[in-house]
Amino acid sequence: MTPLWHLTRKSIANRRLTVALTVAAVALAVAMLLGVERLRSDAREGFAQTISGTDLVVGARSGPMQLLLYSVFHMGNATNNVSWASIQKLAAHPQVAWLVPISLGDSHRGFRVVGTTTGYFEHYRYGHGEPLRFAEGRPFDGIFEAVVGAEVAARLGYSVGERIVVSHGAGEVSFAEHDDKPFTVVGVLARTGTPVDRSVLVSLQAIEAIHVDWQGGARMPGISIPAEHVTKFDLEPKAVTAALVGLESRLAVFRVQRHVNEFPDEPLLAVLPGATLQELWGLIAVAERAMLAVSALVVLVGLAGLVAVVVASLGERRRELAILRALGASPGQIFLLLALESLVMSVIGCLLGLALVQGGAALAGPWLQAQYGLHLTARLPSAMEWALLGGVMAAALAASVVPGVRAYRYSLADGMTIRI
Repeated sequence: MTPLWHLTRKSIANRRLTVALTVAAVALAVAMLLGVERLRSDAREGFAQTISGTDLVVGARSGPMQLLLYSVFHMGNATNNVSWASIQKLAAHPQVAWLVPISLGDSHRGFRVVGTTTGYFEHYRYGHGEPLRFAEGRPFDGIFEAVVGAEVAARLGYSVGERIVVSHGAGEVSFAEHDDKPFTVVGVLARTGTPVDRSVLVSLQAIEAIHVDWQGGARMPGISIPAEHVTKFDLEPKAVTAALVGLESRLAVFRVQRHVNEFPDEPLLAVLPGATLQELWGLIAVAERAMLAVSALVVLVGLAGLVAVVVASLGERRRELAILRALGASPGQIFLLLALESLVMSVIGCLLGLALVQGGAALAGPWLQAQYGLHLTARLPSAMEWALLGGVMAAALAASVVPGVRAYRYSLADGMTIRI
């Protein structure tokens, strides 16, 4: 008898078109499974690194997730503001290295307007400690200067020198606009994959300036103060929405957090952004598990198709198998031949699927980062990806037994019988 491996190679080569299509189906199914896992893990890492280098986020007392959502993700609204006096006291704390205040409430064509200081560009970090970079222009300096995020610039076609009008309120459509005090875009930030991309950044003084002739959310009747005259007013903020805080030493984070939570002047809350982000991700973990389950079902369908193709071909191969039996092959060798064919196709499909994921990540990663801020990296498979591959291989091994058992049951007489 010819060695079993040689027979397997010859058999696969003889049916190369059918084998190629079957392997392609398995490869695409495995690529989908591993691709979803790669996207899930990279998205989770990017989500957890939406803000890095910030030790505490401080705001009015509410829930930790609510504070993080409106201060970092600019979603929702604060239950209350933090007085400017309290912000100054916190900034003067001996353990506080820097403090960046944030003021929310206005918008521009559906995008949040964020009042802050130039310290935002200096201290805000995302990813692995990456700073904000300018695609063009510079930070704001004058009162009516604005810096827009990458997505704002891309969707609205903005560039340096564009004149924009801020609307009162956070809705996509606003009937109360600060059109008498327009801003000039002086900078466009590079894409970060964070909520910064969807923000319009202005100074805290600008937020005060556009509201000097407003009261109770509406313009005061009969009063209109031109933009060139607002500098005559006191533009120091009375209150802000939240603050990002960096400490001299991270060893003091719990001590400073307790100090903020027990602040005597007003009820405040300080949260650790990393821990709260992980807690927030846990709330949406059901969706990622559902995606993995669907991908696993696709892999099972691919393996079922492989088994169906091999089993369906047995009717045409009965004579071939009978001749092998006549030449001395035992039923066990026939079983191994068919099982090995299925296993080889599964292994090739898994390897091609892994290659597709790696190649897709290498080619599409930079584009996804530039267009959507989604971090997709071509790297060695993670422990979870190896575990998924191992699970696919185990399922493939189990599936390969089916055609082997079917061939094992065929007898020599059945194979040589001529049916009319």
